[in-house]
Amino acid sequence: MAAAGLLLDAGVVLAAVAVGGAIATRLDQSVIPAYIVGGVLLGPNGPVPSLRLVGSAEFIDLLQGLGVILLLFFIGLHFSPSTLVERREAVFRAGGLDLLNGLVGLAFGFLLGFTALESLLLAGVVYISSSAIITKSLIELGWIADPEAESILGLLVFEDIVIAVYLAIVAALALGGTGGVGGGGALTAVGVSLVVVALLALLAFRGTPVVERVLDTRSDEQFLVRILAVATLVGGGALYLGVSEAVAAFFLGAAVGGTTHADRVERVITSERDLYAAVFFFAIGLATDLSTLLPLLVPVLALAVVSGAGKLVTGYLGGRAYGLSERRSARVAVAMVARGEFSLVIAAIAVQANLDPRLSALAVGYVLVMSVAGTVLMSQSARVEDLAERFLAGRTLAEGPAGPETS
Repeated sequence: MAAAGLLLDAGVVLAAVAVGGAIATRLDQSVIPAYIVGGVLLGPNGPVPSLRLVGSAEFIDLLQGLGVILLLFFIGLHFSPSTLVERREAVFRAGGLDLLNGLVGLAFGFLLGFTALESLLLAGVVYISSSAIITKSLIELGWIADPEAESILGLLVFEDIVIAVYLAIVAALALGGTGGVGGGGALTAVGVSLVVVALLALLAFRGTPVVERVLDTRSDEQFLVRILAVATLVGGGALYLGVSEAVAAFFLGAAVGGTTHADRVERVITSERDLYAAVFFFAIGLATDLSTLLPLLVPVLALAVVSGAGKLVTGYLGGRAYGLSERRSARVAVAMVARGEFSLVIAAIAVQANLDPRLSALAVGYVLVMSVAGTVLMSQSARVEDLAERFLAGRTLAEGPAGPETS
């Protein structure tokens, strides 16, 4: 009977994900909010008792972990070290401005009475943009071949590197290295985490030949099995040592991205990534208690407005640092607004560490608002471009809807 209950739970989860995804697609929105809302409605803390169909079972936790690993693996797959080298001055200038957004989350944390650690986690939630949502939108809107794409992707690469080190540190501080290193205090846990991150970075930059050989097989079935095996082993091993499995998956993806197998990975494993990632977002909703979230509605909206404005400003200035026109810099600004997977990974760390439940609820509500806002702003970017050009440059619109390219 226990097995039957787990299968029934699995069926409900998959049905809810399918329905939520269909609704989001019909509304031309990101699927992430739909998956989270589904988890909130059907989870153990749902607002309607008769709809509480899914418990927080172990298999959900396992699929959630696999979702994080595969999602970040794919983001790492598109990480390009050459981007940092070729345009390092522009990348670091734009990325340095972008870092200021974390101060908004830090300040809000202290205003809400969070501890220093909890405020530091909120800073990460607010700072990091959603690589998944932004990259998907770039492709759907046809921006991927435009000049602003280089600036947007450069900023995302910078953020990914910063967040990799950040996650290693905050996970060690929050969880105390309890994954298996045997204690020894937060300082020891941070030290171990940084060493592991350094080794993972070495794998990403120098381990390509080894990864190439491991994945070298003609069989798509064996190729899929090997990727899943390596990804889960590396992610699980990193977690055992007190490092976020997301960080390990990101660097592993970067190592695979430098091999000849990168395109094949996209073809063979994309469906598995999407399935596990969907369950990850659904599981975030399962762990969310509306009774905790609703009293935070005003702080969520206030944080969304302030941090959204901050991203618009730093994104615009980041575009200008790349030498883009006002209109194309405005596109960079709206693209960087969306928050998603990384922010929810940080929220999951807060839950695992038994920190103030308001923090994870605030993060979930914030991601819901910002993922929708980011998607809408990108789809309506022409209006934002017009406003930016009139307010910041005072030019006429005779140059056309996209404006001139500025080298």
